[in-house]
Amino acid sequence: MTHALGKTKLDKKPTRVVVLDSGELDDVLALGVTPVGMATTAGQSGVPSYLADRVKGIPAVGDINNLDLERIAALTPDLIVGSKLRARSCRKIAPTVFGIRPGFPWKENLLLVGASLGDETKAVGLLNDYQKRANEVKAAVKGAPKISLLRFLSGNIRLYGNLSFIGVILEDVGLARPAHQNIDELAAQISKERIDEADADWIFYSSYGAGPSADEKAVTSSGLWAGLGAVKAQHAIPVADEVWFLGLGPIGAMKVLDDLKKYLG
Repeated sequence: MTHALGKTKLDKKPTRVVVLDSGELDDVLALGVTPVGMATTAGQSGVPSYLADRVKGIPAVGDINNLDLERIAALTPDLIVGSKLRARSCRKIAPTVFGIRPGFPWKENLLLVGASLGDETKAVGLLNDYQKRANEVKAAVKGAPKISLLRFLSGNIRLYGNLSFIGVILEDVGLARPAHQNIDELAAQISKERIDEADADWIFYSSYGAGPSADEKAVTSSGLWAGLGAVKAQHAIPVADEVWFLGLGPIGAMKVLDDLKKYLG
């Protein structure tokens, strides 16, 4: 198999899979495979909350930015999957298949994971189901609203662009973006004083990590925020960060589509 870090030969269908990224965790679970180990994330429970029930009892192998290679090796995996941002040194432990990066290439990553597990047909089926649902949501959307994606990180406020997980989903549903976000980049950074650039017909916003961040609280209690058109129209919606921005796979994508249908349909 050809992947982001070269080629990997798999002689048989893997049965002991270790997952190093939240997108690939979503992929593997969607394909019906329970990994023998997984890296934890920045979510409140160490795993995206929407997957929590599916991963009970799966051992952790460190967090996605600080992997425990000894713990990974002790699980005797026959396949390790993740993005190439994670440890190249894992290649010494077991065959590895790495995607380019999390986020906007989530569909390609799903197909790559499916191929590595010998489940290409199932992966294609998941994408077909997703596209069918996206078309249904597109048909249900009222009018032609422009959608803003706002995320608060530690000391960093972002407007998400087209080259993001959620940006791809909005494009698939045919939803337009305001000019500041209609960019072929992951995101653009703004300050609290420039929060007017987040305005649109609808604003979907969240904070990275546990609960609303200090920046989110400061912005959403400000006069500038109260003056935004979306806020005045009661179209500024807090969403689950672990789904919208950390989901990165078909299970998360379907939940985003459900949210879009709920608010825009």
